[in-house]
Amino acid sequence: MQNTVDWFNKAVIYHIFIDRFNGCKTNINTLDFLGGNLKGVISKLDYIQNLGINVMWLSPFYKTTHYHGYHITDFKSIDPRFGSKSELLELIYEAKKRGLRIIADFVPNHCSDQHPFFKDALKNKDSKYKDWFIFKKWPNKYLCFLDGKELPKLNLDNRETRNYIIDVADYWLSMGIDGFRIDHAIGPSHDFFREFRRAIKNKYPNAVLIGEVWAEGIKNKYFETIVVKNKILRKIFGISQEKIQLEYYNELDGVLDFELNNIIVECVKRGGNLLSDKRLKYKIKRHFNRIPSDYFMVAFLDNHDMDRFLRHCNGNIQILMDAFKLLFSLNCPVVIYYGTENCFFNNQPVDGSKKYSDLFARKPFDWDNINQEFVESFRNQIKITRDM
Repeated sequence: MQNTVDWFNKAVIYHIFIDRFNGCKTNINTLDFLGGNLKGVISKLDYIQNLGINVMWLSPFYKTTHYHGYHITDFKSIDPRFGSKSELLELIYEAKKRGLRIIADFVPNHCSDQHPFFKDALKNKDSKYKDWFIFKKWPNKYLCFLDGKELPKLNLDNRETRNYIIDVADYWLSMGIDGFRIDHAIGPSHDFFREFRRAIKNKYPNAVLIGEVWAEGIKNKYFETIVVKNKILRKIFGISQEKIQLEYYNELDGVLDFELNNIIVECVKRGGNLLSDKRLKYKIKRHFNRIPSDYFMVAFLDNHDMDRFLRHCNGNIQILMDAFKLLFSLNCPVVIYYGTENCFFNNQPVDGSKKYSDLFARKPFDWDNINQEFVESFRNQIKITRDM
């Protein structure tokens, strides 16, 4: 399929975790909402533009029960703690004035157990919404996001559910959003994504669709909740991160490149030099030789679910700078997670086996303490890349 989103080739994407980007200035690890909102993002557009960013990725802003936004209770409403429809439209308008595009986090796989559709399905066996979810035994046994019972899995093989989720995507794109980062893309079926892509591209050919296709931590007990090819073999031998990323070719425009991230982190941990290590160069070349030329591998150093990259560097800022130089040399879209350009560092590790340890990678941006020297170096590196 011909790629209609060439604008994304040179994307330098700033990943904004809305509640923590401009929220309360505290380092306390808390599940509370800290006050970051769309107005706060608007107030920092000049900062983002001056970095050399040309795309912003917003964490979910839909009505939710949780500060991070992934527990959605209304797919078509903005949570009042994040702002309003008019403020989203203002953000889109002000961003476009500055040459900035916006992609939004999109969550098609699941919703909150507090969503009215699910609550109705639980209390009424004859509810029209019962088939919107996947009950193994109604009402208490149902499929969910991995083992998160508070996140029931949507039945996207049900025509009404599928149409609704596609309509939700259309709703936000109609406001001027430029595309989506699709959360937990290994949850929905490939058939869903083929139809989703056709529907979106027919109406919004320039919208970009990037998947979070991440296999780390997917144990055999979770296989029932995901849709991957060759399940039996993968239960025995495990899931190759590189191979599963490629399985979404012609279904999505690209994926976040977790395989590249693994390669780079491995090099740092063994003490290799990111700019000259021959083993690293070989692995990266071999990786990209397997990628179709019209399929985006979106490079990144860290995100909201993993350690800040500087932790792998033991606080060595030069290694972080070298890592950015490496990413910018690869001629692919690059994501900068908020604060990484300001040397954010988590003292305690993010550990998938420990609940809420991801909070360590989601601390609020401390706008009173910016490492101007590093930010300037970072800005210069982006400029060099964009001018090439």
